Amino acid sequence: MAAALALGGCTASPPADPQPTGRPVPAGGLRLVAFDSCDEALRQIRAAARAAVGPWGLGPGDDLLRFSAEAAAGAAKAAGPASTPDFSGTNVHEAGVDEPDLVKTDGRRIVTYGRGVLTVVDPATRRQTGRLALDPPADRFSGQEGSLLLHGDRALVLLRAGRVPESTVPGRRPAPGVVGQARLVLVDLAAAPRVVGEYRVDGRMVDARQVGATARIVISSGHRLEFPQQPGERTDAQRIAANRAVIDRATLDDWLPRYEIRDGVRTVGSGRVGCDRVSRPAGFSAASMLTVLSFDLAAPALGAGDPVTVFGDGDTVYSNGQRLYIAADQRWRTWRAASPAARDVSTEIYQFDTAAGTPRYVAAGSVPGWLINQYALSEWDGHLRVATTTGDSWGRGNASQSGVYVLRADGPALKRVGAVTGLGKGERIYAVRFVGGTGYVVTFRETDPLYGVDLRDPAKPRVTGELKINGYSAYLHPAGDGRLIGVGQDATDRGRVTGTQVSLFDVADPARPTRIAQHHVARGWSEAERDPHAFLYWPPERLVVIPVMQSGVDTDGPDGTKRQPFGGVLALRLGDKGFTVAGAVDHPGSLADGGERTPIRRSLMIDGVLWTVSDAGLKATALSGMTSLAWVPLA
Repeated sequence: MAAALALGGCTASPPADPQPTGRPVPAGGLRLVAFDSCDEALRQIRAAARAAVGPWGLGPGDDLLRFSAEAAAGAAKAAGPASTPDFSGTNVHEAGVDEPDLVKTDGRRIVTYGRGVLTVVDPATRRQTGRLALDPPADRFSGQEGSLLLHGDRALVLLRAGRVPESTVPGRRPAPGVVGQARLVLVDLAAAPRVVGEYRVDGRMVDARQVGATARIVISSGHRLEFPQQPGERTDAQRIAANRAVIDRATLDDWLPRYEIRDGVRTVGSGRVGCDRVSRPAGFSAASMLTVLSFDLAAPALGAGDPVTVFGDGDTVYSNGQRLYIAADQRWRTWRAASPAARDVSTEIYQFDTAAGTPRYVAAGSVPGWLINQYALSEWDGHLRVATTTGDSWGRGNASQSGVYVLRADGPALKRVGAVTGLGKGERIYAVRFVGGTGYVVTFRETDPLYGVDLRDPAKPRVTGELKINGYSAYLHPAGDGRLIGVGQDATDRGRVTGTQVSLFDVADPARPTRIAQHHVARGWSEAERDPHAFLYWPPERLVVIPVMQSGVDTDGPDGTKRQPFGGVLALRLGDKGFTVAGAVDHPGSLADGGERTPIRRSLMIDGVLWTVSDAGLKATALSGMTSLAWVPLA
C-alpha cells in the first residue's frame, strides 16, 4: 500500500545526491516523493545504489551472503461477505476487512486451495462440486503455499513464489534481491472452476487485504543486478569498485518490477512499473521495492493491476478499511551489532487513506522497537496504537522491554502523542490485542504478565492492571462481556513450555485482570499460536475450536508401539465459570510421505455444522455429540 505514493501529491524536488540509509529515518523524515522523469529516476537510483553497495553486494540478502562466504573461507544461507449467524468467515483482525487464507466460504460453497489444487465443496450436499489443478510449481521453493480471496463467483488464488533464479552469467552469482515471480490467478466458480485471468509480477507477496470487491496485493521485490564473484584476495575497496561498475551499467529494467497478464491461455499484455508510478524517501538504498496492485474482483478480467511502487522495505500490513498502514522492520540492519545501543531498532510506518478507493499516501513516522505481527497495530478514534519491544532484538541479554505508542497524523508526519513504556523488562511481546480504548499486551520469558493499558486518553496512556501466570498467550481473542480468550503455551516456573493452553481471562475490572479458567494439552502445539486464521470462535454456540498437534510419548506403549502424534482439532465450550470439552475431531487421511494423520489446519461453521479442513479432505461434524456427518476427500 505504501506504493501508492505518486497519487499522494508529493512532488517536491529530491536531493541531488541521496545518502545511504544505515539507520532508520526519524519520524517526520520519511516524506515520499515521486521521480520527475525516467532519466532522473535512473540517475537517483544509481546514485543511491552506489552509496549503499558494499563489498558483497546491495541490501540485507547480500550482507548475509558475506557471512556465509566468510564462514566457508574459514572452513576451507477486504473483505468478503461479513459473518452472519449462518456461517463463519476467516478470523480477521478488523471486521469488514478480509485477509487471504487457505479456505474461504460464503455459506453456499467452501473453496480451499492446497498442493496446487483448488477444490469447491457444497456444504448442503456435502459433496465436492469442483476441482481445478493449477500449474504446478517449478520446485518446492517456488509457490507451493497459496491462499485465497473470495467475492461472489470469483476466487483469487495468491501464490507465494519465492525462489531465487540461477545466474545466467558465468562467474556471477544471482542477485539476492530477486525472488522469482508472484502469481495471482482469477478463477470463475459459477460452473466448473476455470481460470479466467492470471497476473505474474516480479517479487513475493507480502500480504493482501480486501474490502468489498476490491483486493489490494502488496508485493516486495529486489534489484536484478548480478555482482561478480571475485576470486583470490581482494580488498573491500576493490570489491566495492567492481560492484559500482555493475551499477553504472544498469538500466531501469534491472530495478523496476515487471509484470505479465494472461487470460488463462496466453499472454495478453506485459510491461513494467512506469517511472511516473515510482516514488522514494529522501534517503534510500535502491535494494528493495514495494509495489501495490489493485484489482476489482467483480470485473470481467484482472487487468494491469494499476501498479505503483516505492523504494523501501515492508513486512507488516494492517488495515481498518478506512486507512491502511504498512510497517517496515529494520532488525536486519543491526543483527550483528556488538553493543546493546547499536542493536536498538525502529519500525517505520506509512499511513494511507483508502476510504475513497484508490490508496492515497497521508503520513509516515517511526516508533522504537519491533512488531510481533499486525495485531500490534490498531487504529481507534483517529489514533494509531503500536505495541513494540525495544532493546536486544535477537535475545542476547536482558535489556529488552516493551511499550505502547500512540500516533496521530499531523501533516505529512505520524507524530507521537503519548506512550507507556517499561512493560516486561527482560522479556519480549508474545501477543497484543486492542479492544476499543484498551490494549492488552502479553510479555514472556519465564512467566506471563498480561498487561491492561488504558488508551482512552491518547496523550496519557497508562497501565491499569497486571496479571502474572506461568506460560504465555500467543493469540488473544475478545469474547465479549469483559472476557478474553488466550491461546499459547503453559510453562514451568523457569519458563520451560509444557504444551498448549487455552486461557479465559476476566478483564472487566481493568485494575484486576484474572484468569478464571485454563485448559491444558500436554505436549501440544497449535497453529493458532502463530496464525490467528487457524482460530475459530463461534459466539452463537460459545464454541472455541483450535487445531492441536500433540506429540507422542518417548517410550513404547502397552502394546509395544509408539503413540502417533494427534493432529486434530479441540472444541471447547465457554460457560459462566470456564471451559467444558465439547469434543475433538481428526481426519482419516494420511500424509503420503510420513504415514501420520494429516494435521487439520482450519475450522468453519456453516448452518450449525462444524467443518474442518486438512490437506487430506474436509469433514462435516455435528456439534451434538461431535458425530461425523460426512467426509469429503481431496484427491
